[in-house]
Amino acid sequence: MQKTALILGTSGRFGRHMAAAFQARGWSVTPFDRARDDLAEAARGKDIIVQGWNPSYQHWQAQVPGQTARVIAAARESGARVILPGNVYVYGPDMPSRLAADTPHRAQNPLGRVRREMEAAWRASGVPTILLRAGDFIDIQASGNWFDRVLTARLSRGTFTYMGSWDVPHAWAFLPDLARAAVDLTERRDRLARFEEVPFPGYTLTGTELAGALEQATGRSLRRKSFNWTMFRALAPVWPLMRHVVEMRYLWDGPHALDGERLRALLPDFRPTPLVEALRQAVAAW
Repeated sequence: MQKTALILGTSGRFGRHMAAAFQARGWSVTPFDRARDDLAEAARGKDIIVQGWNPSYQHWQAQVPGQTARVIAAARESGARVILPGNVYVYGPDMPSRLAADTPHRAQNPLGRVRREMEAAWRASGVPTILLRAGDFIDIQASGNWFDRVLTARLSRGTFTYMGSWDVPHAWAFLPDLARAAVDLTERRDRLARFEEVPFPGYTLTGTELAGALEQATGRSLRRKSFNWTMFRALAPVWPLMRHVVEMRYLWDGPHALDGERLRALLPDFRPTPLVEALRQAVAAW
């Protein structure tokens, strides 16, 4: 029997990698076209729905609840299991340094509350769900995330720019690995709870460690520069996007790592891409 997956957000980072990972495993993949397709109809008969829709920060409060309700309704009608990418926003600025599946969600800031409420809606829905929680993304092409937009934007000129404290551990996820783990979990879904939250450990690195690994990946010495937040703070009162970017500033100075115990229990044979090789792939395109 053919395995089928509906991908919401194939033009986005997570959706694009999920489509590629499913196709590599022989799944039949259907990209959803918001301009043309009906969600309930597109979901009918699918085994998996990948919820890769992610509006810009300034639209989260207005759009995320409605998107969540729509996808829950479509999944409930179709009987599909949903793959949902999670982040660390739900924990808030006072989060502990080690983040596990049972770590309380206590965020009170605007973006954190949106994510808390979204995840709570999925937990309460009864829809079979895999929530794969990860840190900041490392992509294999420039896709507008912090890694390529700021940290490595001047790598060709020999400069690495870091957005926080250089000695504080920060969580990262290599997107091809994250997508591969999601497909692995999907193919073992008979072993999962109805709502299965799985932290993805990825790489936990200080800014100094990341700069050193990039030097190994590129074979060159890099100048290390601290990002200047002054302009972002100045624009925050008049530009909603910048207001939310500054709101999440704490993630660059608060140590955090995702606990890998649950992933190892479910996928004992999963092997992540070695860090230097992942970075080599990530910066090869630019």
